[in-house]
Amino acid sequence: MKLISRIIFTKILFISLFSSLFAQIPQVPAEMEFADLILRINPQARREIQLDVDALHRSPKHFQVKLDRFNLYRPIIEREFRAAGVPEDLKYLVIQESGLIADAVSTSNAVGFWQFKQGTAEEVSIRVDRQVDERKNIVNSSRGAALYLRGHNRTFDNWMVSLIAYQMGAGGAKAYFGDRYRGKRIIDVDRNSHWYFKKFLAHKVAFGERVFQLTSNTNSLRLAEVKVNGPTSLDALAKKYKVSEEHLKEMNKWTSNGKIPAGGPFYLVFLTDDQMELETDIKPKSPAKISNTAKSSPTYSTADSYPRIAGNTTKASQADQITVNNLDGVQAASNTAQDTFAEKIGIKEKRFRRWNDLEPGERVEAGEYYYTQKKKPKAEVATHIVQPGETLWSISQKYGIKLSSLKAKNRIRRDQDLKAGMVLNLQEHRKRGKEIPVVPISNTSKKIIAKNEQPASQPKS
Repeated sequence: MKLISRIIFTKILFISLFSSLFAQIPQVPAEMEFADLILRINPQARREIQLDVDALHRSPKHFQVKLDRFNLYRPIIEREFRAAGVPEDLKYLVIQESGLIADAVSTSNAVGFWQFKQGTAEEVSIRVDRQVDERKNIVNSSRGAALYLRGHNRTFDNWMVSLIAYQMGAGGAKAYFGDRYRGKRIIDVDRNSHWYFKKFLAHKVAFGERVFQLTSNTNSLRLAEVKVNGPTSLDALAKKYKVSEEHLKEMNKWTSNGKIPAGGPFYLVFLTDDQMELETDIKPKSPAKISNTAKSSPTYSTADSYPRIAGNTTKASQADQITVNNLDGVQAASNTAQDTFAEKIGIKEKRFRRWNDLEPGERVEAGEYYYTQKKKPKAEVATHIVQPGETLWSISQKYGIKLSSLKAKNRIRRDQDLKAGMVLNLQEHRKRGKEIPVVPISNTSKKIIAKNEQPASQPKS
């Protein structure tokens, strides 16, 4: 009798342990959200995806390694995706692509965290040469992946197709799907759905918020990210940040032989348990000199670094190559009509005109930067000192702030009311009845403007 009781107890214990283990593995739901889509997954597709989820959990050790890497790099990936306007749901794709192994190489010679081939990498401003391979840098490659995915979504207007296009290319996705899913927000997932998307859903389910968090010895560490300018070396930076050179080499495989070439900024990452804030290695530029009156008012400052241009500036006249004040932009290579320019960069003329506060019939001017997405309601800096020759429109373009917002914040409507030296608000609204401050414009400021800026060819109000 005692033996039977022990056998029954052992069976109950085994069933309990098995049920507990099974409960740790997330189950594929019949309906789930992805980006801005609602996915309805039929039973056969659920079984298929569940097999991949179970396979990912088969080895707790290997699963934990991937989970640790993902949790380590996830904040950077999410930040870059948010900045590009890409849904954070797509972050799970990096696990599917490389398992977050920096120097992973595919059979088709795709390299790095996000598995870019060299030509595709260069299209999204990822540097690849003998000195640097930014495909192996989590910041640059995640930024490039975000731009690549966003470009696909502009073509297909569907994040499922855009994700699949990451694997098969825009041309392949166009030939495979056509316009079948354009603008569609409810998707039925079944046996005929593309394998790459179902594989992605398995990673999303497996590594999503419901995943069981196993104990890991990396939880006490954080990923430090530092901007550096070259030339320098990992040896010198290891001494500066009190980590080993071997660790920096392991975490920064984007460098060649531990050397960082001239230029930058480059993004250095390493693990640390030090909670103090790390300073960037990039020295800020000295502010332009302005008059004593302006110096005595710390709120009032010139901003000669605007507009801020980043990305592949050698192809600035092509779409999806540069950002202007952290917004998508493009530089006009020649004087042209709005419709011609809008068609060239792949957006509708009315949208281009609205995003850039242009009047119908106004010419696109060579050398000017134009936005290919909505400008912001406020700028990154608090104020701007009006310079000779500037207009409300040119100031709004300089900072990426909507023209209507600039006018409303300063209660000023016409270019005729602008005066050199006026201190315009770029963030807060000026109180009713309060005059706009005016500061003297020094000769230094005038020289800077004359050198770096061209006055708008046609006033806009």
